[in-house]
Amino acid sequence: MKNLKNWLTVVLLITSVTVFSQTALSGKVVDETNQPLPGATVVIKGSKIGASTDFDGNFNFDSSIKSGTLIVSFIGYQSKSVSFNGSGSLGTIKLAPSAESLDEIVITQTSFAVDRKTPVAVSTIKASLIENKLGTQEFPEILKSTPGVYATKSGGGFGDGRLNLRGFNSENVAVLINGVPVNDMENGRVYWSNWAGLSDVTGAMQVQRGLGASKVAVPSIGGTINILSKTTDIEAGGSAGTTFGNDNYFKVGATVSTGLLESGLAATISAARTTGDGYVDGTEFKGTNYFVNLSWQVNQDHKIALTSFGAPQRHGQRQNRSLISTIQNAESGKKFNPDWGMRGGNVVHIEDNFYHKSQTSLNWYWDINETSNLSTAIYASWGNGGGGGTAGTNRDLFQVRIGGDDQPVDIDNIVDINRANGEQGLGSEAYLRASRNDHSWYGMLSTYDTDLGDDFKLTAGLDLRTYTGKHFSEVTDLLGGSYALDNGNVNNPNAALKVGDKRDYYNDGEVGWQGVFAQLEYDIEKVSAFVALSGSNTSYRRIDYFNYLDSDDLQTTDKYNFLGFQVKGGANYRINDQHNVFANLGYFEKAANFDAVFLNFDNEHINEDAENQKIYSFEIGYGFRGEKFAANVNLYNTYWNDRTLTQNVQNQDGTNSTANILGVNAVHSGIEIDFTYRPIDALSFSGMLSLGNWEWANDVLDVEIYDEDQNLVDVVDLYIDGLKVSDAAQTTAALGMDWKIMDKTHFTVDYNYFANLYAQYDPNDRGTEGQPQAWKAPDYSTFDMSLRYGFKLGTLDTTLTGRMMNVFDTEYIADALDGSGSTSSTALVWYGFGRTFSVSAKINF
Repeated sequence: MKNLKNWLTVVLLITSVTVFSQTALSGKVVDETNQPLPGATVVIKGSKIGASTDFDGNFNFDSSIKSGTLIVSFIGYQSKSVSFNGSGSLGTIKLAPSAESLDEIVITQTSFAVDRKTPVAVSTIKASLIENKLGTQEFPEILKSTPGVYATKSGGGFGDGRLNLRGFNSENVAVLINGVPVNDMENGRVYWSNWAGLSDVTGAMQVQRGLGASKVAVPSIGGTINILSKTTDIEAGGSAGTTFGNDNYFKVGATVSTGLLESGLAATISAARTTGDGYVDGTEFKGTNYFVNLSWQVNQDHKIALTSFGAPQRHGQRQNRSLISTIQNAESGKKFNPDWGMRGGNVVHIEDNFYHKSQTSLNWYWDINETSNLSTAIYASWGNGGGGGTAGTNRDLFQVRIGGDDQPVDIDNIVDINRANGEQGLGSEAYLRASRNDHSWYGMLSTYDTDLGDDFKLTAGLDLRTYTGKHFSEVTDLLGGSYALDNGNVNNPNAALKVGDKRDYYNDGEVGWQGVFAQLEYDIEKVSAFVALSGSNTSYRRIDYFNYLDSDDLQTTDKYNFLGFQVKGGANYRINDQHNVFANLGYFEKAANFDAVFLNFDNEHINEDAENQKIYSFEIGYGFRGEKFAANVNLYNTYWNDRTLTQNVQNQDGTNSTANILGVNAVHSGIEIDFTYRPIDALSFSGMLSLGNWEWANDVLDVEIYDEDQNLVDVVDLYIDGLKVSDAAQTTAALGMDWKIMDKTHFTVDYNYFANLYAQYDPNDRGTEGQPQAWKAPDYSTFDMSLRYGFKLGTLDTTLTGRMMNVFDTEYIADALDGSGSTSSTALVWYGFGRTFSVSAKINF
């Protein structure tokens, strides 16, 4: 026993000496614009002791080495040596871009791809670039110079922009914010107006085209857009700024950070207010955005962060496209909007959008040991709002305009008619309503990483979500009337509705999601490879409060489950410091969306056998990193088989029958090239070329449609073989220049070219042989430019930025809907914006 005590004493002494002789090192790694560099490597020279920076660019670790040199490195930046002598903070370490930099950001913890390592096609946009170029553009438009991307303003309302990636719309492009999926749980879409203020708090945005490197069970066909918000700064301070632009655009906002306190607590708060008249007639807007991040560095192994942000807004919309001849003859030209009116001299938004979608997440980061860590996010999102429109028994009154067909709707005329009806005890003939889509969404995303030896890494996790969407229409303005008659609710027929009452429809959609994923990575000196598996179960249930009596069992459906899975893999080979090649391939099955299961907006026509969509994809790529020149070339092929299409047919007895139209296939293939060239430190050029060939792959003939008794009621054909996939430019190109005129002064020019844009059409409408291609809009190009000037205002860093978009006021068609005969005279279109400008000022303190 005595010997045992002696041994314990020795062990304790050794342990004490070791512990008390540890050197604690900490600091923060940033780029030349003081943005944090997450994932930077910090290692003591001549050893393997070190750490990677976290999301804020911070690092801290203990070492038995009391003095020496730290080597700080980050892909695309020049390594830096920093001396240390004893414990303490090394402060902020700033890295300069290397000549071959593509300004890629490495954030593996949030599924960001690593340049020359992750075998996917990727483009990364940093906060400094977003701040410089975005101005009054829509948030998706910052990606318009990215290969494979087609981004437009759609109807032109505030936040109404849209984005297609490799020919796929937002339903088939995963969008993640801080690693959390935000695509609508029912239809997969992304409504960018919900995130109108996101550009203010974005630290970096990455587009992973094709399979992507996201470590969640999200089956995206076109690719993944991963947005990383700014986090709490290690130093106290903040900024304030304002922007004004064309059509009375005005924005003011500020950000304040406490810095990292001795307690390990830190906070950052950001808010802004935006107003304007809108470039398009009748699209006035006002919006607010807020961002709060609270973090607590509990100890070396644990960090907790709470993030909440949202952007409540309201704006007028242009929902309906017009004939080219109508726009050309309209007094306001390409600004013409048929969806607004005047009442008593004031603007009335007949079509509008109002919404507030918040997202709040609690994140826990746990460094379990030197080889393992766990990241868990519990999040909630609440959405309230909808879009306006018309209702009533005489909606043609909204076609009566003040002084001409291209003028605003005469709302005073409708008010006079409704008031006269009220004197006779009648309701409003025409009035305004809103289609609401409120929701509550809760989820958990947990990811476990562990090193399996020196060369292998395993990532596994859970992706759990539950979502309830509440859909209803409500009366918003009776336009002079005293009530509106509605017979949409079987539980309250012949209702006399007031403002705020539900009308026409009211139902809930419940969606559940349970996903698991695992990825094994292999990395040695020249080779990086991965294989990933994921599986998911999607459950749907529908509750209809208007079409069924409260006593009817049909009011609530059963829950229907649909399984999906994904398998993908790839490898990257670094030939030397300049050349690398990669390849990836994958297959996944994606469950049908909510509306493909519950057809005809009721609980009786249920498509229990909705077919999974099947996607095959493969890609090869080459990268070059030289001293002054860097480039990437990617070739891809994506097969989209059994795309969800259904068709309804009326039976002889008046009932409806539905068929899954199987075998509808499309192929998306193409080549993408992008480069940067920096002949001197003060001048850089960038460019890209994207050539896509996106087509429907086959005719689908003799599709049999059966009724509920399995009697054949119809046979339909789809003649779509060789027809181009529509609604996105299949050829895009860009050239950009950034010239550092003097210290803190930059002049940038961007040229973008778009071609082979086919008007949108429904393949279900191509039921006869010899169908023409959809109408192809004219090719177009635009020039944008900006000038950024930095200077000292007293002791404060100040920046002035001027931007001009579409410098030459090019007239072009950005969106089109195919018409009869697929000609320019029948197409319905939206023109893009003409010349616009903005000027902003920002002061850092």
